[in-house]
Amino acid sequence: MGLRDLVYRTPGLSTLVYGTYGRRVEAHLDPRQVPRHVGVMLDGNRRWAKQAGMSTADGHRKGADRIRDLLGWCEETGVEVVTLWLLSTDNLNRPEEELRPLLGIIEDAVRDLAAAAPRWRVNPVGALDLLPEHTATVLKEAGQATAESTGILVNVAVCYGGRYEIRDAVRALVHEQAANGGTLEELAESLEMEDIARHLYTSGQPDPDLIIRTSGEQRVSGFLLWQSAHSEFYFCEAYWPAFRKVDFLRALRDYANRHRRYGG
Repeated sequence: MGLRDLVYRTPGLSTLVYGTYGRRVEAHLDPRQVPRHVGVMLDGNRRWAKQAGMSTADGHRKGADRIRDLLGWCEETGVEVVTLWLLSTDNLNRPEEELRPLLGIIEDAVRDLAAAAPRWRVNPVGALDLLPEHTATVLKEAGQATAESTGILVNVAVCYGGRYEIRDAVRALVHEQAANGGTLEELAESLEMEDIARHLYTSGQPDPDLIIRTSGEQRVSGFLLWQSAHSEFYFCEAYWPAFRKVDFLRALRDYANRHRRYGG
């Protein structure tokens, strides 16, 4: 039996080895090269559950439990803003028997984050008007309850789609122009990219430096379409419920080793 097989087949040894390796990676991270804003696409809950012989809801619950771990790792490494994609607008088309428990799990996860105030500041982002009223209320209350928190800013993207966000930003800009007595022609003449940016869900925040997607999928899927123009992407093979601190540290190390060209 090779060393790799021995590690995988011995849980205690696996924990020891990855713990030691993770500490080595963390020790060599330069605090000056840690991303300020990290976006995470929490992908693979259903596939993890299927592989483990569990229900889809169990997979989502396991994924929700992993969120606190991630935020703790972000605190330890100096990340200031985290955006978590919990539910896309496309996910609303899932069968009712899957969507209903998923929304309940998201509500519980958001309440849990809010209960940790002032450790984290919860900021709901997404087309909340498309959600069931109860879910939207839970998200808004979490945002209000943590508004004065001074810890990591946690954007919880629920019913989020990049195209919806840009659409909503343009709508808000047009309404603003009308409220100020301006015409569409005047808006067209004066429109700058910053005008749209200040109406995005993440207005006033730094754009994401690093975006992590779990589960091995290598697609953007509409996540932070506008904000990610100059982001670095890291695709991890692990399903989200199995995402470990060492996976997170590898992502930070990979980010630190890149030469960011900002479109050049």
